[in-house]
Amino acid sequence: MLNHLSATQIETITLWYLVQHSLSSFYKLEQRFGNIREAIDPQNFPQWSTLALHKSHLQRLSEFQTATGQQKFQILLQDIQKNSDFILTLDHPDYPTQLRPYADKPPILFGQGDAKALSQAQIAIVGSRKPSAHGRQVAYDFAYYLSEKGFYINSGLAQGIDEAAHQGALRQHKTIAVMGTGLELTYPSQHQALRQQILAHSGTVITEFLPGTPPLQHHFPRRNRIVSALSLGVVVAEAALKSGSLITAKLAAEQGKLVFAIPGHIYSEHHQGCHQLIREGTILVDHPEQVLEDLALPTQWQNQQQIEQSKSVPELEVQIELPTHLAPLYTQLDWIGQNIDQLIIKLRLDISTLTSQLMELELLGLCIQQAGLYLRCRLSK
Repeated sequence: MLNHLSATQIETITLWYLVQHSLSSFYKLEQRFGNIREAIDPQNFPQWSTLALHKSHLQRLSEFQTATGQQKFQILLQDIQKNSDFILTLDHPDYPTQLRPYADKPPILFGQGDAKALSQAQIAIVGSRKPSAHGRQVAYDFAYYLSEKGFYINSGLAQGIDEAAHQGALRQHKTIAVMGTGLELTYPSQHQALRQQILAHSGTVITEFLPGTPPLQHHFPRRNRIVSALSLGVVVAEAALKSGSLITAKLAAEQGKLVFAIPGHIYSEHHQGCHQLIREGTILVDHPEQVLEDLALPTQWQNQQQIEQSKSVPELEVQIELPTHLAPLYTQLDWIGQNIDQLIIKLRLDISTLTSQLMELELLGLCIQQAGLYLRCRLSK
């Protein structure tokens, strides 16, 4: 539960509420007026009607300016405070760097649990809501193995494969659930216990949707784009030809992510979607180690070292102290990798200073270079 909302959070929530979760309208208004504060300035409301916005947005704006509308909005803010442990707007340091490159990134995330987990290296596991017993076991095994190697497993909290993936990663306290409803709801409702387990085991639950948002069909592809965007790669554990997880695979490919499919029996309808993905060029995997090999992340080896150390010293985690002058560079790094030119542009540093700082981070074990790209490492060992 949040004690208060900042001015930036309230401004973002206001615009997000007025455009009813429309990404195109939100960013159009922000661009037109220069910032969110100006977009929701009552003096600028008359200009909204000239911007070809959907009539429902204009109706919501008209209602918002009445006493009843203001009362309704205040109740919404109270619901947000009651149900959220954190709110991440685009200017927040914990907003996931993985989402920032995409034009359709959510302008706000409402969450419960550990916000910092969202910036950790993640692999998504998705699949059918009505899997075979074999598919469920495979999803669990892959999630258990990959989370044991140090990766967070994210999925959509749905029945079937999503559920098995969350359960497998729970054993390592490394799972993230992305929802297609408001944060006060759990969908499906029978996963309330699973959701509480995720939060009790240092996990995270997030959504871009405001309180009161029901589980409408068109919300789940939106949820899926966040699942794939947060991840280094997406594993489709089992899927029929008309499975919604194929949409996630398509979104992931469009985002430039690696997509993996686990094959099954050629006569099984449960696996036809995975087989179709493989025919279209998706990477076939039959062991989770192959996922790690294809992602080729040096963090794999670092995480393995952390696991070996934790076996000899149970529950002990040593925090690496980050020097103040290296904090901006470390914050800018991500799990995907950036080259020198990209970092120079973003940080506005000269090349000698930047290379010196990168070397310092490497010596501290907080940065690794691979194929000319610099990747972040964890602050704890």
